[in-house]
Amino acid sequence: MLETADALVAMGKASSPQMRGRVEIVINDRADVARLSGAAGVHVGQEDLPPEAVRRLIGPDGIIGLSTHSIAQLDDAMTRPIDYVAVGPIFGTASKNTGYDAAGLRLVEEAARRAAPRGLDVVAIGGITLDRAADVIRAGATSVAIISDLLSTGDPRARVSQYLDRLS
Repeated sequence: MLETADALVAMGKASSPQMRGRVEIVINDRADVARLSGAAGVHVGQEDLPPEAVRRLIGPDGIIGLSTHSIAQLDDAMTRPIDYVAVGPIFGTASKNTGYDAAGLRLVEEAARRAAPRGLDVVAIGGITLDRAADVIRAGATSVAIISDLLSTGDPRARVSQYLDRLS
């Protein structure tokens, strides 16, 4: 895993103008790998290392994201040392079984309302497609995380370009 993270961080630093901005690598679950690879940050879930411990490992400038699936988890997240909050699944998805039902756009709206006073970004995930992404952004998400739909056309690079064109 560290070798892959090292390679991704190097690719991010050498990103091309086609990426339309800065590329920052955030490692899922593994603060140790993020720190060793020089990644920009770590994303953790409800059952992972708590954000307070992650902050001690990656320092004050590292990005920390936290997954939430309910209003109660969202409210708890607002008390944590995080830089963004992820909410979902917004729609039904087969990519990952979170054990939570689809929350819909209302969770995105609530997340945006609760995150605004802290200046936190809101990342929506779960069942997001090119046709749904703009609605999710309009509901208050700062960005969307996409898994299945990037692979749906057989050309992930072209699909990413479609998202960038549609959401720009």
